[in-house]
Amino acid sequence: MSSIDQSLPDEITSVAADEDERLSKDVIFELLKNRRRREVLAYLLEADETVTLGELAEQIAAWENDTTVNALNSDQRKRVYVALYQTHLPKMDDAGIVEYDQDRGLISLADNADLLMMYLDTDSHRQDRWDRWYAGLSVTGATLLGAALFGVPLLSAIPTLAIASVVIAAFLCLSAVHVVQNRHQERNVDGKLSRID
Repeated sequence: MSSIDQSLPDEITSVAADEDERLSKDVIFELLKNRRRREVLAYLLEADETVTLGELAEQIAAWENDTTVNALNSDQRKRVYVALYQTHLPKMDDAGIVEYDQDRGLISLADNADLLMMYLDTDSHRQDRWDRWYAGLSVTGATLLGAALFGVPLLSAIPTLAIASVVIAAFLCLSAVHVVQNRHQERNVDGKLSRID
């Protein structure tokens, strides 16, 4: 049986000593190239709290074997547990991605985890769905204007220009909120990118 070198570049060992908490793209991609490490991140992001090594290993083993945690056998659990314990979690801890207390078997996300999260496509990340807001407002505005033009009792009493003005004002407000949200998101991403060498 051949031994596969799964060690990280030498620079990962110096990350813990780096006061800026910066990571190179090489380290980020080296960490992300392994499916188990991506699954660790996905699980910790979903859990949003400190987890035990046992529950983490069980869930990853269940994902890998396309089964439930209850249906796992001891060999499936043990393979993942040992790999996480000996290899993956220490590497992720060295890079500042997770906080790994090996003695107690506790794992949580660390400060540098956000640098990897932006490369992951996880369902738990909130999606930017501004298209739905604009579409909804367009349908609502068109419905109100159409109803006013066709003489629907309550809306026909309001001048069409007033309804159009309200619809335009709603679009302006939505656009302003969208701009503010985008600027906030840009600053957030720029802050993360500034921590990558």
